[in-house]
Amino acid sequence: MAARTKTTAKPRPSYRCTECGAQLLKWVGRCSECNAWGTVEEYGAVPIRTTAAGPVSAPAKPIGQVDGQVATARSTGVPELDRVLGGGLVPGAVVLLAGEPGVGKSTLLLDVAAKAASDRHRTLYVTGEESAGQVRLRADRINALSDHLYLAAEQDLGAVLGHIDAVNPSLLILDSVQTIASAELDGAPGGPAQVREVAGALIRASKERGMATLLVGHVTKDGQIAGPRLLEHLVDVVLSFEGDRHARLRLIRGVKNRYGATDEVGCFELHDEGIVGLADPSGLFLTRRDKPVPGTCLTVTLEGKRPLVAEVQALMVDSQIPSPRRTTSGLESPRIAMILAVVERHGGVKLGKQDIYTATVGGVKLTEPSADLAIALAVASSSTDTPLPSNLVAIGEVGLAGEVRRVTGVQRRLAEAHRLGFTHALVPPDPGKVPRGMQVVEVSDIGEALRAIPGRRPRSKPRQEAVTPAQQGAQALAQARAQAPVAAHPEELMAGWEPVDSDELG
Repeated sequence: MAARTKTTAKPRPSYRCTECGAQLLKWVGRCSECNAWGTVEEYGAVPIRTTAAGPVSAPAKPIGQVDGQVATARSTGVPELDRVLGGGLVPGAVVLLAGEPGVGKSTLLLDVAAKAASDRHRTLYVTGEESAGQVRLRADRINALSDHLYLAAEQDLGAVLGHIDAVNPSLLILDSVQTIASAELDGAPGGPAQVREVAGALIRASKERGMATLLVGHVTKDGQIAGPRLLEHLVDVVLSFEGDRHARLRLIRGVKNRYGATDEVGCFELHDEGIVGLADPSGLFLTRRDKPVPGTCLTVTLEGKRPLVAEVQALMVDSQIPSPRRTTSGLESPRIAMILAVVERHGGVKLGKQDIYTATVGGVKLTEPSADLAIALAVASSSTDTPLPSNLVAIGEVGLAGEVRRVTGVQRRLAEAHRLGFTHALVPPDPGKVPRGMQVVEVSDIGEALRAIPGRRPRSKPRQEAVTPAQQGAQALAQARAQAPVAAHPEELMAGWEPVDSDELG
């Protein structure tokens, strides 16, 4: 029996939001789609449709008989982006790349467009925010020119679809989805209804043609992707482009990926000549010094599956105001407040009348708990003005009771530190297999970590012929304090010790 669609309409009013175009069955004060107030108006009757079964586009077949070669990923020419995508762009896949203004989204995708273009695979770059001449100037600056890269400046969805028919590209890059509008819908570009319509049309074109599509998305002031949440559900891959605009480092994180894992991170460096991938970015997060300085400690963080050696710094000065300052950069303020409380309570370091500044090097943001131990050691080092060894890394989470907890991937972190030449490490108990030639000290609490810092030796004392009873009592008191589980003052933890060079370790 042929498919039939029966349409009937009842003479009852319907309502529509003038802001986003959403259709409602009754009047409400606030639209449930865009949350705008006073935009719902009556406009007519709602047709009620009942759809019968219709013809299918292709018969269903067992999954083992489906050809998987058509979904083989193709490299973008940028290895760091391929790492996050899971090997490259799959034909017909739609990728949404979102990030703050000025982070480098357009620069990266223009470089991808030029490297992915070839005589067999054309690339179409559609810009809705800039003119074609402005994009050409950027292409000259970053050397992103190719005879198979086509450029168009459009803001109408129909015109974009026309360019796709004319060029027949293998890769489409749209910058950005919030600047394109459909003439069939009311509302300004970037509205929920317009974004939904533009994304839906481009997704259908991508699936029908086997064309990979990269969409640039805007973000709100909270860092969320602008537009309806449905946009993230429709696309195949969602990538977040992060980075401090005043720093060189840029990170791409996978938020959603139907073709690969979401625990990979791509690292890039932005400079005047464009943006380049960093296969080994650990050097960006370290400060090169001839001698160690107080208040610094190194740790190994995991960005996805990638271990990165990072440096944390702490500075303590006498406060001139009743409420001492607590300033952070690259670290979470609540986490720093908790670590300072633990260091003062269980480590015996007095911090009440000190202004404390903590920061990371190179613009990296450390959010995982594995950096807690390094932050605590940096604070203690700054408090006693005693530098830590330059070849020491500290890994571990610090609890409120002062204990040092295990973290994931300790062996991977130690292997990365050993590869970069670090020879000593402070880690939680039971770290697993340790790299050969690396001295690892297991610590169970913060007090033990402060006492077990390698690279320090007692100051040499003059040899005495005889020991008086008073000196014997002082030595006994010092020995009792050294065996105490927690010291009462920072001087008892680190007094009488002096730093040595890295050559004297081991």
